[in-house]
Amino acid sequence: MYNRPEILAPAGSMEALRAAVECGADAVYLGAGHFNARRNAKNFTADELRDAIEYCHVRGVKVHLTLNTLVSDGELPEAIDLIEEACALGVDALIVQDPGIAALVRASAPDMELHASTQMAVMTPEGFRELAALGFDRAVLPRELSLDEIRAIRKATEDTGLELEMFIHGALCMCVSGQCYLSAMMGGRSGNRGLCAQPCRLDFSAGETPFALSLRDLSAISEIPSLFDSGVVSFKIEGRMKRPEYVAAAVTACRNAVDGIVDERLESELDAVFSRSGHTDAYLRGTRGPDLFGTRQKEDVVAAAPILKDLEALYRKETRTTPVSLDFTAHPGKPLRLRATQGNCTVSVDSGDIRPEPAQNAPATKETVLRQLVKSGGTGFSIREDDVNVDLSDGLFLPASVLNELRREALEALKKAVLAASVRPFDRSAAEALLHPTAPVPRSPFLPDGTTVIRLRTPEQFPEHIPISGPVAWLLPVGTPAAVLEDLSQKKSLFGIEVPRGLYENTARVRGFLKEACSHGAAFAYAGTLDGVALAKEAGLPVLGGFTLNGFNSLALRELAALGLSALTVSQELKLAQIAALDPPGIPLGVLVYGRQPLMLTRPAPNGLSDRDFSDAALPMLLDRKGILFPVARNGDAYELLNSRPLDVSDKQDDLPEHGFRLFYMTTESSEDVTAVLERYERRSPPEGEFTRGLYYKGVQ
Repeated sequence: MYNRPEILAPAGSMEALRAAVECGADAVYLGAGHFNARRNAKNFTADELRDAIEYCHVRGVKVHLTLNTLVSDGELPEAIDLIEEACALGVDALIVQDPGIAALVRASAPDMELHASTQMAVMTPEGFRELAALGFDRAVLPRELSLDEIRAIRKATEDTGLELEMFIHGALCMCVSGQCYLSAMMGGRSGNRGLCAQPCRLDFSAGETPFALSLRDLSAISEIPSLFDSGVVSFKIEGRMKRPEYVAAAVTACRNAVDGIVDERLESELDAVFSRSGHTDAYLRGTRGPDLFGTRQKEDVVAAAPILKDLEALYRKETRTTPVSLDFTAHPGKPLRLRATQGNCTVSVDSGDIRPEPAQNAPATKETVLRQLVKSGGTGFSIREDDVNVDLSDGLFLPASVLNELRREALEALKKAVLAASVRPFDRSAAEALLHPTAPVPRSPFLPDGTTVIRLRTPEQFPEHIPISGPVAWLLPVGTPAAVLEDLSQKKSLFGIEVPRGLYENTARVRGFLKEACSHGAAFAYAGTLDGVALAKEAGLPVLGGFTLNGFNSLALRELAALGLSALTVSQELKLAQIAALDPPGIPLGVLVYGRQPLMLTRPAPNGLSDRDFSDAALPMLLDRKGILFPVARNGDAYELLNSRPLDVSDKQDDLPEHGFRLFYMTTESSEDVTAVLERYERRSPPEGEFTRGLYYKGVQ
């Protein structure tokens, strides 16, 4: 239970961590190793992580460790080692994206707090309830929600105990976190693996509007009190790649907002230290227009230089301490005893063979004892005279050196006790058992082996004939006319409904359509996010999971199967060799074999585009700096940036898994194009025109 908002600060280095702590952060988040979404940050070695946790815990500050990337099968043993290290060092929480990593944490470290990263791409009350069912203690809200949407999520999850955390200041990604493949496709540097190259900051233009994918930075610090009243308990500052001065300014501003302090100068300096054409809180206000967009300008860079020294002064002096109470006893012929207490930790030390003797001149007094015992500089603890109880017999000589040594021993023992109290049990055998499961019991698949699943963006793309041998399943959009569904049902064609990834305010409409589609014979639903999975299950439909669920390792696939999926398309960021090596999860697995891959899911339309641009059959385009065109499509209450050319492996079918299903993802194709694509695949003919093999052969970093 939180009585006041938690300020959660980034720590990309030890200096940034000290800045965060000294300026009033309640918790910090940091990365260690390479399983975190800022692999280009300095991150922390094992020894540095130990020092960081000691520094924070002695001062009453929590440490959250980021494991918020997708992990391959070959990396799972290393991830187990990192979880074990986190438990042994006393990390307070793990921030996770990969369902497989979440399963490892739950099995091996059930006492560890598990936080769902915003990379899990959950955006609706239904999706957040799925996170609670998966065992998460806290979930990070997506940045693009409005205040009303946040309140709706809190209301829908109050009975689950799920805590809510949100970003309150820092960079905004144009894409929904966890749904961006632009960096991976353009250069093999996966944002889902912590190496985003930020290509969205380059010049993608929509007509005359440049930099159509670059957002301003977020700042809604003044809203912390109202957001806390709405049910958000933790307020997160983005910036593990940024300077300590930035961290100091942002934490101080957040602390001021919590404490009701107005400091206009600091607010101005925070705006200057880093921004992209200023800051915005448009998402919270429910607006998603041009004022969201901005780029890093020369004047933004120049504005920071003059204020860095001022901001450095915020944290240079170490003043953050944790209060300690002492009980001191000194009686003739007995060892001196000192008991130290901080929170639930209490330790006792004594002087051993050193016993107090009668004073020859000036006997010890309570005042002379207090002068020695309250000295705690550099320890992270603070001792007030009012918190020291002195039980002292009259007439004793107590050397200052003995009192000082007793105090040092007590505080060192107390530090060890505080650190030991945060150590969590770890069961390696339970973690490793997950890596070597018994063979799963296959479910009765609703998709026969070898099924061709054809996703259509619009019903107008139906081919005049189906040149594919073997079973075919159609995947149709929400809003498909009832007559089309009835016709398919009468022909006994297998078909399902695609739940849009961009649900947001679209949830009620989708829920109603799934119910209607069931009455017309829909056999399944396709879901690319946990929100969609929740709606599909609610409708009683078998769930075919999309490749945007990011099933990247065998354990993640099993977790998604356990969540109720009946079939699953593996991640488009895996190489074919990695796909072939996956352990079967007991449900059919599929691969994307054709289509313009979605590169970004964005809640606002790219700057320069509006709803009227999506009213025609032809899709609007973005033009990159090299003159390449990228189509943009609607996706529910969001938009989908599509690849400039389709993935096509029609002539590489021998490299595909022998079993499972194949997914064709039709977007810009006409009915005639769909027929031609299917015919070429059936003949195993080479692709025509411009195409890509995706990441199936080169993979991602």
